[in-house]
Amino acid sequence: MAHWARIRTADGQILTGVIEGDALHPRAALGSDEAAGAPVPMAGATLLAPCEPRNFICLWNNFHAAAEQNGWTPPDHPLFFLKPASSVAGPGATVTLPAAAGRVIFEGELGIVIGQTCKDATPDQAAEAILGYTCVNDLTSLDILNADPSFKQWTRSKGYDGFGVMGPVIATGLDWRDLTIRVLVGGRERQSYPASDMIHSPAEIVSKISGDMTLMPGDIIACGTSVGARPVKAGQVVEVVIEGIGGVEITLAAEE
Repeated sequence: MAHWARIRTADGQILTGVIEGDALHPRAALGSDEAAGAPVPMAGATLLAPCEPRNFICLWNNFHAAAEQNGWTPPDHPLFFLKPASSVAGPGATVTLPAAAGRVIFEGELGIVIGQTCKDATPDQAAEAILGYTCVNDLTSLDILNADPSFKQWTRSKGYDGFGVMGPVIATGLDWRDLTIRVLVGGRERQSYPASDMIHSPAEIVSKISGDMTLMPGDIIACGTSVGARPVKAGQVVEVVIEGIGGVEITLAAEE
């Protein structure tokens, strides 16, 4: 298992590489074996979002428990929307809650990170295209989502700056079936569910979405959330934790 990370060094360099011990070993590109310089101590470096996705894809209705609780029919094809790249936030970020957003909820999710270009892939090819997994917090404004009865505003409600939290690393070599997604608010567990309850597996998700669009290295697909998503407010610290990946923590702030 490897942990891929993206850091800003004390002198302002932004590097991508693999963490080994207390140092980052820079690589030429995400997923590459080609070294790109000497190891850099993690001490004094700032962890950033572990990738810069061209496509930040998020699923809806992808867990049996949530579908059963809400009376939803499990979909034949993954139901998804896109978050803008400007929504990405990394570990330790302070995320401002716009006044216009109203009620905001957290959604702890498992994120699939694409490692190679993928188009019209079979499930086996899709599995090979997955570099690894990261933690995602798909923050959502419920008031904006439901503001217009004629149209669910998925992108607007989930696309504010900082509403696409990911990190702290991309972990390779994990069996997604063994993972549990947990969310802590102020250190208290508020959501916990097994990834094994997914309707569409990661390989199925990547395969089917690759039929809709070309997936590129660094793209991320958030697998959707299950029961337990709750409202949050300014001043709270929210952390998504997945064993084997770690935890990505943010602090919520009110708009000035």
